[in-house]
Amino acid sequence: MTADDSIEVLDLRHFPAAALQPLLESESALWMERLSWDFRNSVRLLKQYLDSHMLPGYAALEQGHIMGYTFCVYEETKAVVGDVFALPGGGPQAHAMEQKLLTHLLETLQCSPQVDRIESQLLLHPAGLHSELFRQAEFDLYHRLYMMQPLAGRAHHAPVQLPAGLTLRPWQEGDLTPAARLIAEAYRDHPDSLINDQYRTVHGSLRFLNNIVRYAGCGTFAQQASYVITEPHGSELAALVLSSRVSQQCGHITQICVHPAHRRKGLARTLLTLAAASFLQQDAQAISLTVTESNTQAIDLYRSEGYAGTHVFDAAVWQRTPLRW
Repeated sequence: MTADDSIEVLDLRHFPAAALQPLLESESALWMERLSWDFRNSVRLLKQYLDSHMLPGYAALEQGHIMGYTFCVYEETKAVVGDVFALPGGGPQAHAMEQKLLTHLLETLQCSPQVDRIESQLLLHPAGLHSELFRQAEFDLYHRLYMMQPLAGRAHHAPVQLPAGLTLRPWQEGDLTPAARLIAEAYRDHPDSLINDQYRTVHGSLRFLNNIVRYAGCGTFAQQASYVITEPHGSELAALVLSSRVSQQCGHITQICVHPAHRRKGLARTLLTLAAASFLQQDAQAISLTVTESNTQAIDLYRSEGYAGTHVFDAAVWQRTPLRW
């Protein structure tokens, strides 16, 4: 019997959160070690879904013990792979477990007629770890960078100089809809809109914003480190930066974008500087962000601001080919 033969894969909805506790504790430790990210907030939300027995996914069992899991979430006709993780103590067997779990999940989704698109960004896993499996399943793959900037030595206050007519102010709850319009415009024909189709429409962008601002979809939203730059008369946004707190020591840029009509005016650099100063005032030690590897102009900006790449991960996308008669 091979190691793979000893793995039993069952529906995740059969198990309560308590059955996955050792697994989730191990994963939380790895998130902190690799990304300076406190995964425990995500675990608390995940446990609620597990105990409701409504989270679609699979659990991998060995000798009756849960050693790995994967799950997805549905957004209309799209499915998003939320996570895959196996206890790392198993070495190669842990990788085989994750491969088997992902295979089950992707096959289920691709065989579901109501699913037309699948997206995956397994932030915790290094690029290439599961890339061959995704390629065999006919996914397109994109490398993404996790970049960090230490805050020690930075100024606690950032001077702001804006072009005439533009105004800077803190993020407000009423900015959600104008921000959605800005994101849809800023990401038109952008490589990130290939990875996340929410960026393509105002409706999708609003869903994305609600997830990070209201529902802690990417750490705890940090309104104190989130800003907008408004156009004359304040009706529309020229640029924005949204931030979250992902651990006691680390802040995270969840979104930064500039309207095409206002690019090359230094707005993105101004917002990055403000966010860093705000996190420093809140006693953070570092700030992080993610960026698609092909977005070289943004990467050059981040590096000039003191960010350095610490991790590379894969984004994967599958789109069902429409039947032709």
